[in-house]
Amino acid sequence: MGGDLSQRLVPDDLWAMVEPVLPSFRSRPQGGGTAPIDQRAVFTAVVYVLTSGCAWRYLPPTFGVSPATAHRRFSVWTASGVWRQLHRVVLDEIGARGGLDWSSVIVDAASVRANADGSESGRPRRSGQQTARSDRRAGAACGRRGVRRERQRRPSASPAHPRNPGRPLTPRPPSATPRQGPGRQGYHSAGNLAWLRERNITPRIARPGVESSERLGRHRWKIERSISWLFGYRRMTVRYERKGGHFLAFLGLAAVMTCYKKLSKIAT
Repeated sequence: MGGDLSQRLVPDDLWAMVEPVLPSFRSRPQGGGTAPIDQRAVFTAVVYVLTSGCAWRYLPPTFGVSPATAHRRFSVWTASGVWRQLHRVVLDEIGARGGLDWSSVIVDAASVRANADGSESGRPRRSGQQTARSDRRAGAACGRRGVRRERQRRPSASPAHPRNPGRPLTPRPPSATPRQGPGRQGYHSAGNLAWLRERNITPRIARPGVESSERLGRHRWKIERSISWLFGYRRMTVRYERKGGHFLAFLGLAAVMTCYKKLSKIAT
């Protein structure tokens, strides 16, 4: 049962792309300590948390990894930039098979409901004011995330720029809190349009109060579907992570798994 589940979550061809990206285990210079846990078992446990949405402490013992070890390794991999590197590896493989087309790109954002205290148990750990400050520092207030999709519908995900959503979805979002109300910049702003034209990108954005956004509906469904694919991973439906970087790590891993599924269809 455990072997079958692990194979379904992380097939051999996926692991062949993941293994070279993961940091290698370094033994302690003074010797001793615990034996290293199998990298594949830990990665499979992380994928299970993403897919099932379970809390770390409820991680089944089937994987042979303790919840503390899985979470600690997940944190180390996140700090090492593993998820972005892995996403690039999968996209390169899709591109090598002719599955990418960057002639057009669609950008959109979605909001994710956040747990009141940023914990998985629901027990109050911090005050609401402390949580809000932490979210602002992480650039993930209200769990807002951005998604970009090229013509062949391979999603890539990162935090949405709160003031200039059309600009690059960078791995490190700004610390400023988005302004509310009519003064907030949107996709159709002079700064965004100038930035796009400088890079020879033709924007297709409905002008507020002048054009109807319904004309873009035949294109919008593509990005909406990509967002629904990411929401299919239960860990993404509610933000439990106290650190914004961990939430974005799960978002990046969800994009990796989504692109891998598309790669599998191309390969077969």
